[in-house]
Order: sequence, then structure tokens, then C-alpha cells
Amino acid sequence: MALGQFMRISGRVLGEDSRPIPGAIVELWQANAAGRYAHSHDGSKAPVDPDFLGHGRVFSDEEGRYTFFTIKPGAYPVPVKDAWWRPPHVHFSVVGPSSLSRLVTQMYFPGDPLNEWDRILQSIHSSVARARLVARQIHPSEAGDTFLAYHFDIVLRGALATPEA
Repeated sequence: MALGQFMRISGRVLGEDSRPIPGAIVELWQANAAGRYAHSHDGSKAPVDPDFLGHGRVFSDEEGRYTFFTIKPGAYPVPVKDAWWRPPHVHFSVVGPSSLSRLVTQMYFPGDPLNEWDRILQSIHSSVARARLVARQIHPSEAGDTFLAYHFDIVLRGALATPEA
């Protein structure tokens, strides 16, 4: 069993007119609870979790809904001259009904203090657009006490589109 806080991420894939997009390919990849990716190019000193794959793929249902069960990723340092830390985040790639509706983005966790310093998140100048990259945590009274739960809708096109990140 993978180490870390078990969580569910669910949401909907929507078009610019807020209509659900059924059959969208939703892919996720992320670091493990220690902040390390299960990838040969990740040379960090954080431990590898042999029980954690770090990626998944699902199709959205007729209402555009998708769900992943995973663990909450850890933060990690970015090894550059002016070092900085990436906050916990999850990468998404979504392909809708055509190649024109492909989006690669990231989902951030509400309230994480590292969000304010993340150079990728802060590169989105509109605070309203930036807020669309932060998931909504679902209260334990609704989600239960077995896992954390987050809701993250992904809008592929239009004025309310989820920003690329």
C-alpha cells in the first residue's frame, strides 16, 4: 500500500458552454507523499515509494464526471540557482472530443502556504484564473472519514477555461 494520506479527486470535464464532455480522456500524474516522482529522471533525494505508481487514466462518464483515488503528494524543492519549493500539486492532461480540446494543467490544494510562492501558479496573472487551479476540499461530513476529498472541475475552452499550467 502506498504511503501517505489517501484522497479522492473528482470533478467534471466541461466545455465552454458548461455542458459536460463525456468520454474525455483524463490523465493524472503526481509526486509521492515525499515529493518524488516515479520517473527515472527524478534525481531527488526523497525516497521512492515502491507501492506508488504516480499516474492514472480514466474516461469521463456521460455527465463529464471523473474520479481518481490516490495519495496527497508532497512538496519538493526545485533545484535551481534561486531555489524554491513546489507546493503539493497534481498534473492533469485532458483530451476532449477533438485535438483542439486538449489541456495540460495542474491542480493545487486550498490553503497551502507554498501556493503563494509557486512560480508556476503565480505566473498566471489573473487571481480569478489562478483560483480555478485550486481544488475545493469536500467536508468530511460529506466525504466520510476514510480519505480526504477534493473537487476539481476542468473547463476545456472559453472565458472560464481552466488555465494551462
